[in-house]
Amino acid sequence: MSIYVGNLSYEVTKEDLNEVFTEYGQVKRVHIPVDRETGRIRGFAFVEMNSDEQEEVAISSLDDAEWMGRTLKVNKAREREPRGSFNGGGKGRDRF
Repeated sequence: MSIYVGNLSYEVTKEDLNEVFTEYGQVKRVHIPVDRETGRIRGFAFVEMNSDEQEEVAISSLDDAEWMGRTLKVNKAREREPRGSFNGGGKGRDRF
C-alpha cells in the first residue's frame, strides 16, 4: 500500500516527510513528483511504510493536520489509472 499526501508546501523535502512519518513507523520510500517542465514540486507526495498497520495509524493521525502552514490531505493512494494515447487511440478515424 502507499499513502497519498496532498496539499504540501512547495518547500517540502523527502527528509521532511520522512521525519514526520517515522513517528508512526518505518518509512520504506518517499516520492515527491515534480513538474517535468519547471522542475517544481507539484504539491503532493507518496509515502510507503513497513506495514499496513503503520500506514493506517499515520493516515488517521495526519489527515487534516496542520503542517508547514498547510492543512494536509492524507489517505490511501489509489491505483494509477491507465492513460490514453495523445491522439485518442485513433477513435473516430477511418482505418484502411
